[in-house]
Amino acid sequence: MRQIKRHTEDTIIKKALAVLLTCILCSCASVSEKDTQQASAHYQLGVSYLNDGNIQPAFVELQKALELNPLDKEIHNAIGVIYLVKLEDYPKAIHHFQEALKIDKNFPEAANNLGNAYANVGDYAKAIESFRLALSNPQYKNAAMALNNLGVVYYRLSRYDEAMDAYKESMKRFSDSPLPYYGLALTYNAKGQYGDAAFALSRAVQLDPAYKGNKEKALEDFKDKKLRARGDQEKDMADYLDIMNY
Repeated sequence: MRQIKRHTEDTIIKKALAVLLTCILCSCASVSEKDTQQASAHYQLGVSYLNDGNIQPAFVELQKALELNPLDKEIHNAIGVIYLVKLEDYPKAIHHFQEALKIDKNFPEAANNLGNAYANVGDYAKAIESFRLALSNPQYKNAAMALNNLGVVYYRLSRYDEAMDAYKESMKRFSDSPLPYYGLALTYNAKGQYGDAAFALSRAVQLDPAYKGNKEKALEDFKDKKLRARGDQEKDMADYLDIMNY
């Protein structure tokens, strides 16, 4: 009887400690309403700076927002975008996108951005996984972009048929975007379908607001970008220049 009683007491104590630990963790993880409001104000200001191209003040405001509310997925995502697009610090970008997804695993924008970060470091397997995670959310408004990004990764892996499928599905979602046509041009070219490549590139130049169908302007721009690009991007520009001669 004493053993049973002692076992019961130990169980009660363990449960009490578990409840206490849960309460402590919850109190540490919670954010006050005041901090949440202040974080939101800093976040909005940071995004405004970011949209205007003012990177340093945007970064400062977003860091202030994160200090006040480290549980906000949008703040992590915005900081990740700065590291990804502006600072090209891909490991830190990956960290913040992962943090955003820990907070909300169904956050497709962070998943898509995470895929781009992985692609930039050459981890294509994780990039594909991330893009597919973004696409698994039926409410994702930028699914066309994730599909285009998926096509780019498949193209880099020489999985051309899968790349074409992704690009064509992207077109169905957003028919006026030039991006999948640029991707299709490269993919058709790699497969030796030169006429299709030329048509796709012509369509991309037509839809691209930077050119609005002006092939001469596009040609000069591709030449300039080729001089400044490195690696895969340099090869892409060289291929575009070849395709324009078909």
